Amino acid sequence: MVVPVCIETPTEFARYTVSAATAIPIGTTMQQIDPHAAIASSGAADVFAGIAWVEKSAADTDITEVVVAKNGVWDIQDATAGGSAGAMVVLSGANLIRDAVAGDLLTGAVVGKREEDASASEISRIRVGRVI
Repeated sequence: MVVPVCIETPTEFARYTVSAATAIPIGTTMQQIDPHAAIASSGAADVFAGIAWVEKSAADTDITEVVVAKNGVWDIQDATAGGSAGAMVVLSGANLIRDAVAGDLLTGAVVGKREEDASASEISRIRVGRVI
C-alpha cells in the first residue's frame, strides 16, 4: 500500500479518536466515522477526515487519538481511472483517490483538487483541503 507523500507542509491539523488496538502509518488517508472518530479509509467516497500526521502503533493501546493533516499538497495514488488537472478528488479505497462526481460534492467527501493530470494508478499532486 502506497501512502500519500507530503510535498508542501500542512498548516491545519485536527485530532480524532481512533481504536486503541489499531495501527495507523504516517500518511494514511483517514475516514471520519463520527464527529470526533476516524479510521483508515477503505472505500469509495468515504468522508475525508485528513491524512495521518503521526504514526499510531497497535501496541500503543493507551493512545486513542491521532493527529491528521487537513491541508497541504500531497502526492497521492490514483485509483483505476485517472483524472484531469483541476478536478475535485475523493477517496477511492485505501490511500487511493479518484475524480469526484456531482453527488460527492454534497456529502463532505472531497479531499482536495488535482494539480496535474494522472493516468490510471499514477501518483499525482493533490492540493488537500479548502478548494474554493
